[in-house]
Amino acid sequence: MPEFDFKRYHIRSMNAGTDQERAAINQELKDLYASLPEAEKVDFNKQLQTFLTTQVAKIKSDYESVHGLNQPN
Repeated sequence: MPEFDFKRYHIRSMNAGTDQERAAINQELKDLYASLPEAEKVDFNKQLQTFLTTQVAKIKSDYESVHGLNQPN
């Protein structure tokens, strides 16, 4: 099972200078998915879901840390 480097796409997308550049990066990821055999698409989707869940958890944790600074102890 290949390991997909979603972090690389994520960082490139965050640093994109324009919406068009971001769209091109997203299209690269879609093209990669389309090129995969069906068996690897299942792994791709699982790894992507894990990556997204991890990123959302990090953002939530960061938000709660910063938001909590404005709250009394």
